[in-house]
Amino acid sequence: KMVSDAEKYKDEDEKARKNIEAKNGLENFAYQVKNQLNNDQLKDKLEAGDKEKIETAVNETLQWLENNQTAEIDEFEDRKKELENVVHPIMTKIAADMPGGMPGGGGMPGGMPGGMPGGMPGGMPGGMPGGMPGGMPGGMPG
Repeated sequence: KMVSDAEKYKDEDEKARKNIEAKNGLENFAYQVKNQLNNDQLKDKLEAGDKEKIETAVNETLQWLENNQTAEIDEFEDRKKELENVVHPIMTKIAADMPGGMPGGGGMPGGMPGGMPGGMPGGMPGGMPGGMPGGMPGGMPG
């Protein structure tokens, strides 16, 4: 009986873990974007309209996360795609205008230079239950 229970819960645990990873992926991305907006080298390059567009998208995403802690994986992934669709074209446009590309080389795709050792200053709202099993999907190699 214990074995069959363990099997049953293993699937639930796996699903929960994937859900948490999807949620954290979205949350991390939103905060990365938010931090990029405050980057001095970047701030000046953004047109006001683009900056507003990104800020609105980030704030809506974070607000949605706040209210949908228990959403399904595909909902988190859809929200992340939506945010990426707003952010990437603008960031690409800026990168094209900057000699030598974005500070830190390549800017956002692939994350921030050096990743996020020790997480974000002041921790992340709601913390990260269970840490980050398996690292960041599509994140840093190794």
